[in-house]
Amino acid sequence: MLKPAQTTAPAAEDTAVFRGSVTPWLFLIPTLLILAVFIYLPALRTLRLAAFQANIILGTERFVGVQNVTELLLSPAYRQVALQTLVFTVLTVSLGLLCSLSLAWLASRKVRGAKAYRLLLIYPYALSPAIAGTLWLFMFNPEIGVVNQILGSLTAGEVKPRWLDDPILAFGLVTLAAIWKGLAYNIVFYLATIQNLPGDVMQAAEIDGASPSQVFWRVAFPLLTPITFFLVFTNIIAALFDSFALTDILTRGGPYFQNAGITTFLVYQLYQDGFVNFKTGVAAAQAALMLALVAFITWMQFRVGERRVHYGG
Repeated sequence: MLKPAQTTAPAAEDTAVFRGSVTPWLFLIPTLLILAVFIYLPALRTLRLAAFQANIILGTERFVGVQNVTELLLSPAYRQVALQTLVFTVLTVSLGLLCSLSLAWLASRKVRGAKAYRLLLIYPYALSPAIAGTLWLFMFNPEIGVVNQILGSLTAGEVKPRWLDDPILAFGLVTLAAIWKGLAYNIVFYLATIQNLPGDVMQAAEIDGASPSQVFWRVAFPLLTPITFFLVFTNIIAALFDSFALTDILTRGGPYFQNAGITTFLVYQLYQDGFVNFKTGVAAAQAALMLALVAFITWMQFRVGERRVHYGG
């Protein structure tokens, strides 16, 4: 007579268990040391330096309290730079996300050669900002640039703008270059999210008689708000900090307009004061103000923006 097979309970999975409070900290020490040496200590020294008038050549320091911050806030040049940064950020974030979403939506369609189109859209992400700035500099060179050559051939040589000498054209050029550079990053996230949208929901909307635009704005876009919420924040940070290379290569902050260079943004003004004019105390105060700005943007994102985010499936 056959005996029933004996069943044995599955062995518990091996899991790492720290039996003391010291072992986890031993694993964290290398990371904490690196963060402390390269991030936390420099940040603290920068905040301290913001309260001093320092000369790095002579090695002298004089405590001035909040004088550096006050002078910045009262300076017409710095207020113009802040306003230019605001306009630049709004344009790059809004137009960049709109173009990225439109291109990602088109690239997600099932057409012949879709993989090649997606690769071409994502390729600029592999370029560094310095390389991207160099490409745009050659393209819009007033003498040998391909853009002016095309415009000249179409208008019998009458239209050849000097893109880097005119304040409005220079500002628009840097803005377009920043939008183009950020397209690939945004398209990667939007394309991945669009391809994972529930197809049955959109098909149901189409069966109910919704037009393609209604399917997109009423069905698809609410499901894309979580990734849009993420991309808005990352694009704002990119506009504030990653615009340095494009600005330095294309215009070096110029051309001059009223009180400052038209393409001098906050991060480039910080560089000029700290490493060109050697006003280290003023530069540290600008870094402190930018830190406060990023903290405020983060607070606003999670305080206001998250209310409009739809996390439903």
